[in-house]
Amino acid sequence: MSINHSLEKIKIVFFDIDETLFVKEKDYLPESTYLALKTLREKGVLVGIATGRARCTFPAKVNQMIDELGVDVFVTANGQNVEFQGQTLARYAIAKDKLYKLVEFFDLHGIDYAQVANTEIKISNPSKILTESFNPISKNYQIDPRYFEQNDVLQILPFYDESRDELIAQANILDGLKAVRWHPNSVDIFDKEGSKARGIQIIAEHLGLDMGNVMAFGDGLNDIEMLSAVGIGVAMGNGHELLKQQADYITDHIEENGIYNFLHKAGLV
Repeated sequence: MSINHSLEKIKIVFFDIDETLFVKEKDYLPESTYLALKTLREKGVLVGIATGRARCTFPAKVNQMIDELGVDVFVTANGQNVEFQGQTLARYAIAKDKLYKLVEFFDLHGIDYAQVANTEIKISNPSKILTESFNPISKNYQIDPRYFEQNDVLQILPFYDESRDELIAQANILDGLKAVRWHPNSVDIFDKEGSKARGIQIIAEHLGLDMGNVMAFGDGLNDIEMLSAVGIGVAMGNGHELLKQQADYITDHIEENGIYNFLHKAGLV
């Protein structure tokens, strides 16, 4: 694989978490990935996390790496929350009227859901479909189906399979919102204008950079805008085929040292 982009311009590299940095089903963070991020930091390249997860649901091994390497740039909840060195640069909560409309529909159709805030998760009901889908992400949640009434919610995650996608599409409940599937049995619903790309743009502007100074790695459908917007977008070998079509480069599988291999070939580690 030849790399035809100017790498001297890269000042910050963002990484998705699940199936990019970390294999959640195996609770596995490759040693080569840790080494790659450590070397980037030592060379003065900023490292950021850009994930669909809320900060409160980061895996323990990822948190350990963040603490040890001093990572302090976060685009979380699919760009709904943006933090730099402990400062919140932007936070986009779903409007209450839209949440009422969604929850009324979910309750009517027996769809359980998780409400994602920056520091906590509240669910409607610990049903089988919810727990089997969400527990690999986090078991640190409580039951409170009306949490949204008094608190800001960045994302709401209803749990249903693809057979109900058409029902949702025809229900006119996504006004100003979008649904991005992250699991066979669940989608993220958040601000229609929201994305990891928007969050990264906010970070870049804060640092006096443009998107040409940014590289990003991802694997899922919620990474499409991010890889399209940055200067160099890299899809993991294990990534979704639609994402690979948008990426500048495709690296190896996460369990075959995909991050390290690309950064090494690029001369950044």
